[in-house]
Formats: sequence, structure tokens, C-alpha cells
Amino acid sequence: MLTFEEKLAIIESFPELTRKDISLKRVNFHYEDSVQEKKTVVYHLHPNGNGFVYAGLFPHDYPMDDKGMVNIRDFTEEELRNIIRLSIQSLSAKPFDEERWKDDHGNTLTLQYDAELDLWNTFAGERLDGTFPTYNGATNYLEQEGFKKMK
Repeated sequence: MLTFEEKLAIIESFPELTRKDISLKRVNFHYEDSVQEKKTVVYHLHPNGNGFVYAGLFPHDYPMDDKGMVNIRDFTEEELRNIIRLSIQSLSAKPFDEERWKDDHGNTLTLQYDAELDLWNTFAGERLDGTFPTYNGATNYLEQEGFKKMK
């Protein structure tokens, strides 16, 4: 496990991030140029090595909470650099209008981002099918239901 100081050095190597010291010796890092409402990339990095990185807008295999945060306590240097890079990239990209997903039976669902509420919605025609706090949560649901993104 990387120490707090090692994680701090890695995170501070990203010049696009701004350090914000908060309570209990914890540190946040913001991406001020974010085109999304969210600006926090690293959340509550603590001297005990615990901390989180926002990963709600891109696919990955890490466990994530309902706010799109991934715990980085046991990350290697490579994993930490990669997830921070992806987080910054995802916050740099304008949200798309919609994606269409189809299953093997010909059923189609549409995935749309609601920027006003910062939520991801799936629709069957005009009927709301589901609402999710993160893109990953929405796509995981669609895949579990047997849908594949249409190209």
C-alpha cells in the first residue's frame, strides 16, 4: 500500500489539479476546468492512506459507491495514476445527448444524461425505465439486463 506522502506526490504530479486542505488533515483535489458540475477528483485523502477518486463517468472494474467514488486505499502507483487520468478526462468531456441500447429480442432503451439533476436516465420510448447516479451504474444495469450499446 502506498503511504499518504506517496499518494500525495502522485496526485500533485497532475498540474491540472488544485489542492484543497480540509478538516482532520484530509485533502481534496479539484479539477477547476471541469465541464461537468463535479470538480472533485480526489476526495478525503487521509494521512492513514484512505481516500477516494471520482470514477462515475467512465467504465472500470473497481467497486464504487453511489456517488461514483472509488476507494484508493490499496491502489498501486500505476492504478492511482490511471484512475486519476481517467477521472480528469471524464470531467473534461461534455456529456453526450443520448445512447441507444438494444437487446437480443429487439427491445431498445435510450440512455440520457440529465445535467440539471446530474443523473443518468434510461427510457423505453418516452417511458422512464430507470434513474442512476452514475454512468457506470446505468450501463451496468443495461448490461445485466442483456442490452448492448448500439454503434
